Amino acid sequence: MIDRQADDVRSVLVGAIGGPAMTTDGAALGIDVGGTSIKARLVAGDGRVLDEQRVPTPRDDPRASALAEVVASLGQRARTDARQHGSDLGAIGLVVPGVVDEDAGRSVLSVNLGWRDVPVRARVTEALGVAGLDTVPLAFGHDVRAGALAEVHAAGPTTLGRGTVAFVPVGTGLASALVVDGRVVPGGGWAGEIGQVRIRDGAHAGLRVEEIASAGAVARRSGAPSAHDAMLRVLDGDPVARRAWDDCVEVLADSLAWLTAVAGCHTLIVGGGLAQSGPLLFDPLRSAVADRLTGVRVPELVGAQHGDAAGAIGAVLLARQQLVGSARLGSVRAGWLPDVTVTA
Repeated sequence: MIDRQADDVRSVLVGAIGGPAMTTDGAALGIDVGGTSIKARLVAGDGRVLDEQRVPTPRDDPRASALAEVVASLGQRARTDARQHGSDLGAIGLVVPGVVDEDAGRSVLSVNLGWRDVPVRARVTEALGVAGLDTVPLAFGHDVRAGALAEVHAAGPTTLGRGTVAFVPVGTGLASALVVDGRVVPGGGWAGEIGQVRIRDGAHAGLRVEEIASAGAVARRSGAPSAHDAMLRVLDGDPVARRAWDDCVEVLADSLAWLTAVAGCHTLIVGGGLAQSGPLLFDPLRSAVADRLTGVRVPELVGAQHGDAAGAIGAVLLARQQLVGSARLGSVRAGWLPDVTVTA
């Protein structure tokens, strides 16, 4: 599994789509905090994946104190692993969901984690210091914007360099990120929160979009322990699971159609746990999006190349930015679209 993921990461960090390897000292640890689990990837300077971890996201953690301890523990393990490979831990990239103020290092609001105005970067920095990792720089960002960077880079220069691409991970919740002419649109930290829009009419009136159109919602409404189990129930003909699945597709298609009409998206990259269901999701979703767009260009709708690892790989990119001391990804991948700013 790690060998396959190493190929995926090299396609972003090394030279599979043009540009040299990032030949900086130290390995980069990318940590993606999700509503259900925390995913971590430790990547060497040449793009090799040295380790991967998935641990539960702490619950009832309104000040992110438990999260900070988890990150510190992952950092200690990463340093040990890096040293076993003849390197060291050079930087950590941490990305979180919700409304994020990257400059201030704060989570403005995260519905799924129960955060409001939490100084996440400061909490984690303090925990890293206690763990003896105070010399390891920490990059902080938004999970979906970081994932968008990973995905559009994997897609290649043609996709990245023209028009508008939307990355939409369908996971515990639902959000999106726009990449316009090679630049991520942060919107002051508020852009892309499509899952928080309230449905105004119909059977789901009063609910937020992500309460119907997310992997977490499908599992919950199916009475299944996970979205994967819900998918299996759909395939087995379970009517409750089928209704939850169909509702998800319809509400998600509404959001994607509006996103396309407003932003002029030429490509929609759908990721997250639900995207792993393949044609069961994508066939009806493509049709539903197309049905909603009259007189508007129908975008190409594709699955995320990195699956639910996109956020962690994007976090690695942020950590690598710290190592090379540059604000632009192009500076570490010379000659390849240097106008792509790493601000996820």
